Amino acid sequence: MAISPDDTTVNNFRRYNDGDNKWRSMHDNIFQEDTSYKCPTYIQKTPPCQGSCPSGEDIRGWLQIVRGIETPTGGLSMQEYAFRRSTAANPFPAMMGRVCPAPCEEGCNRNDLEDFVGINSVEQYIGDSAIEGDFKFEAPSELSGKKVAIVGAGPAGMSAAYQLRKMGHASVVFDDHEEMGGMMFYGIPNYRTPRAALKHENQRILDMGDIEFRGNTRVGRDVSIEELENDFDAILWALGAKKGRGLFLDNWNEIPNCVTAVDFLEAFNKGEMQYTSAKIVCVGGGDTSIDVVSVARRIGTRADYNEFPEDAVEGRIVHDVDIKDNIACDSVVLSAVELIAAEHEVHDADREGVKIIKGVMPLEILTDENGRANAIKLIECTMEGGIPKAVDGGEVTTIEADLIVSAIGQFTDLEGVESVGNDRNSIDADQYYQVPNKAGHFAAGDVIRPHLLTTAIGHASIAAESINNYFNNSKLRRRPKVDKHHFDLLKKMSEYEIAPVSFDDAMQEDMRGTDSMNYAVHNFDDRSEHEIITSSELFLGHFEYNPRNLRVEDVPSDTEVLGHFMERMQGLDDDTAIKEADRCMSCGMCFECDNCVIFCPQDAVFKVKRGIGKPSVLGRYVDTDYNRCIGCHVCADVCPTGYIEMGLGG
Repeated sequence: MAISPDDTTVNNFRRYNDGDNKWRSMHDNIFQEDTSYKCPTYIQKTPPCQGSCPSGEDIRGWLQIVRGIETPTGGLSMQEYAFRRSTAANPFPAMMGRVCPAPCEEGCNRNDLEDFVGINSVEQYIGDSAIEGDFKFEAPSELSGKKVAIVGAGPAGMSAAYQLRKMGHASVVFDDHEEMGGMMFYGIPNYRTPRAALKHENQRILDMGDIEFRGNTRVGRDVSIEELENDFDAILWALGAKKGRGLFLDNWNEIPNCVTAVDFLEAFNKGEMQYTSAKIVCVGGGDTSIDVVSVARRIGTRADYNEFPEDAVEGRIVHDVDIKDNIACDSVVLSAVELIAAEHEVHDADREGVKIIKGVMPLEILTDENGRANAIKLIECTMEGGIPKAVDGGEVTTIEADLIVSAIGQFTDLEGVESVGNDRNSIDADQYYQVPNKAGHFAAGDVIRPHLLTTAIGHASIAAESINNYFNNSKLRRRPKVDKHHFDLLKKMSEYEIAPVSFDDAMQEDMRGTDSMNYAVHNFDDRSEHEIITSSELFLGHFEYNPRNLRVEDVPSDTEVLGHFMERMQGLDDDTAIKEADRCMSCGMCFECDNCVIFCPQDAVFKVKRGIGKPSVLGRYVDTDYNRCIGCHVCADVCPTGYIEMGLGG
């Protein structure tokens, strides 16, 4: 008996004892009909890899393509088809496959077996294959007549230009640097983001046409906000966060040889700093701090070092030397409250000879008679509410240093454009990435809140959609709970020219028993915008132990690191990439294992025959004969991916 919260009577009995709702006999479980009349329904859900991806990539989709489950159409190669699926969300697969810290891998359900799928490595494979094959982006030939000013040529700005161009909108990208790429170029060392690959991926966006890049042009200095408002139909602020935070010590700003990680890495990436001082301490714990100490170990110092190290960092002098004459730094130390950098990055830094001290915070910077830092005091600490707190009576460690680098955070440089910012050195934006109370202004990336490169790419995709809606005066729809780029079954069926026919209500006299009709996709529900599937919904017993196929990393030892600028991550070859993609469990989507067909005791579940009637495609590989189905739910029990649920078909 069902009761509602409005009922005045309460029944305090239970209809069943625990376990009474289960068949005790395996024979009855398989052959006795289920009187609930539930039959197999096919439910598409979002896998946790995609749910964890800030760019919102259809990760399961392009893994399915690489492994050969989803086959290309239009004569495309597997590599190009995977590239097109991947770049629907992210135009930088070669870069993200190398440097993204991969929250997708942390979310991967395969962690509950032996190890996550190497998503990054397969993405790098897709990106490198696209460069090798010189794959191009498609763009509509007809333009909307609208033009967007994009301020910032980092991952957010360039991704937005790409997404807008796919919608038919032109853009001009302004940046105060010479090169495109933002922090991908100026904030990450070249042995992690190879410059040839980065430039290729940026140029591929420009090659779409009607996207102009204006480098060495600072909005607020060389061009005003008013000019942008007059000359463009919308403005996207993608300024990034290119100013580093100093340590929270009273004398930080007064000490000349204390610099930020942002300035240190930009000087290196511009080629201006080709060596550094002898004793370096970097305070941080994230990936940026790892880059600082790894760069210091690679460029080393000079035997006849006779300058102020901050002069090169801050661009007052530019080195032009034979780096073969450099010698190793005396010491490179990384001080961290806690290490939040990727585990393999920390391991690499340790191998390269960086001394890592964890669980400490800066206490005091010691200076000499000239007011220059010569050491830093560190004290034991704990984290309380996300803030480091010194331990009372904790051990104090003093580390000698002639250059101290702060890598504790970044913020946006709003000089000249303060009117669009807030008092936190950022720009406010709503869930659609519109700037409140400034019609036609939008924002994306670190200018909203510093986070990952992949987060900026995800912002750009939504911002571009909002700009398109703004141009079309469209009502903004509520953003979905799982706001990602999802596999579209109807689009896939259209590719195979088997899309449902138009519905004609004049032809339908009885709407019952319509599972054989061809005007809809029956017994299928796309819940991917609402649900992320967990491992508890999978049949994990289907999957065998299958260890990860690792990329080869070129990580030098402490005696080899000096002058070592070879690329760190070596990509997978074709066979290995396919093997790694094949480890994907296809959570929330059929991957054509045939379990439901094999184990159905009534032969009710069958494969859709290729080329006859409705040919099979991914997501519609099997169908159910409801005249045979008795609702025994065996198909759902043995479905490895959780794609089959028992429901009321239609």
